Amino acid sequence: MIYGYARVSTQDQNLDRQIDQLLKSECKVIYKEKITGATMNRTELKKLLGIIQKGDTIVIPDLTRLSRSTKDLFELVEIIEKKGASIKSLKETWLNTTTPDGRMFFTIMAALSQFEKDLISQRTREGLAAAKQRGHIGGRQQKLTDNEIRLLIQFHDEGNSMNECIKKFNISKSTFYHIKKGYRDAYCNNKNNI
Repeated sequence: MIYGYARVSTQDQNLDRQIDQLLKSECKVIYKEKITGATMNRTELKKLLGIIQKGDTIVIPDLTRLSRSTKDLFELVEIIEKKGASIKSLKETWLNTTTPDGRMFFTIMAALSQFEKDLISQRTREGLAAAKQRGHIGGRQQKLTDNEIRLLIQFHDEGNSMNECIKKFNISKSTFYHIKKGYRDAYCNNKNNI
């Protein structure tokens, strides 16, 4: 079965152009929705992904209708291919997993994307290691002064909950955990003063 998927971001936008393109591509059923592509919580897309079977094809007018990021695109294509189905973009002709050429090209694109992620991860690790050698601690800069950290620890030790501490000192949960789990030394000259 050939399914179509059309999406626009707002209620004011019109789906007619996309639907006409999908009908010309012999789509038997077209799933359509008016919702931002920034969210993956798209009801019609979830329904479509839930019913596709081996041998089915999903046709989209262009990639922006399906995904806003490369990561999301690869995840969606992986879901589709695990079900034995294919995907085809009318605008980006290179995205066509119904053909050997299309599958090969998509595999190359996925490999390049993974390579880029791996390089970013490697550079981050190297940067953190270099900073650590110079005595710096990785992560976001702490907003609290040494005195504020002492007050935070004291406030918590007096029986106040984590949420009360976070609210009072306007910090995130991760900052709170870092301070409570031994990272105090990075922010205070003397642990005994805490």
